[in-house]
Amino acid sequence: MALTEKQRSERALGSLTGLSVGDAFGDQFFILANRDVPAESGMPPAPWAWSDDTEMACSVVDVLNQNGQIDQDELARSFAGRFDVHRRYGAGALELLERVRRGDHWHRAARELFDGKGSFGNGAAMRVAPLGAYFADDPGRAAEQALLSAEVTHAHVEGIAGAVAVAVATAFVSSHRGEDVPPKAVIEAALERTTMGEYVRRGLRRALRLLSKSPKEAAHELGNGSRISAQDTVPYALWVAATRLTDYEAAVRACPLVGGDMDTTAAIVGGIVAAHVGVEGIPEPWLEAREPLPDWLAVTG
Repeated sequence: MALTEKQRSERALGSLTGLSVGDAFGDQFFILANRDVPAESGMPPAPWAWSDDTEMACSVVDVLNQNGQIDQDELARSFAGRFDVHRRYGAGALELLERVRRGDHWHRAARELFDGKGSFGNGAAMRVAPLGAYFADDPGRAAEQALLSAEVTHAHVEGIAGAVAVAVATAFVSSHRGEDVPPKAVIEAALERTTMGEYVRRGLRRALRLLSKSPKEAAHELGNGSRISAQDTVPYALWVAATRLTDYEAAVRACPLVGGDMDTTAAIVGGIVAAHVGVEGIPEPWLEAREPLPDWLAVTG
């Protein structure tokens, strides 16, 4: 299966749509007024605003559409030039992007975060599913390009591993649209290409043993993103996507159901599942409730 550039862009946009709806849905459960909305069945009142997860994912898609690959300098400029502090960026991301805006090079800024250890947060993973869909015909390229996209903000190997795992899983399920994909196969595909990140890999291997469990049982073992790290976010997100791959609503609902970093887990899950079921698999009322994507993506994408 060799995709044309148009097909790549269409797949990336479909995944981005799923990511943004999931992000916006999950984000509603942080709002105090929505605390009594049941995650397993309720629909928070519209409109649903999306967060930094979607804003950064839009930059990833925009750079891919313009270049056909990740240009790290251009991606850094897009992140820094378009970030809106009101989208609830994490402290590390804010520090890095402010430095890039002032003229620091992203490579130095990313490596100097967290006392020179770099970030192992879930930010690189939360935005990368559309990249995986873009390279659905080449999982090796998906892994390579995911690494490049992650390095712009995450110098720590675990943060990079989380992005690679999500991108490869998305590429895999996108390449098997319309097919019955066993949950085990999704996670094994991610593991095969995620050659770094001891803790992310350990979580994915643990997820393989939990495929018959409930979301709360799986989250208890894998984490729910409450530590904002790749290793306590990506394994659960991939577990959800793998076990609910044909049901977008059930998959995304499994994220606020277990608490934690609900917008990020829902963004990752939404991006992966939408890459498999297409935009038509997203409930229409959810699409209507989600805040529109930014105009600059529509113009340049």
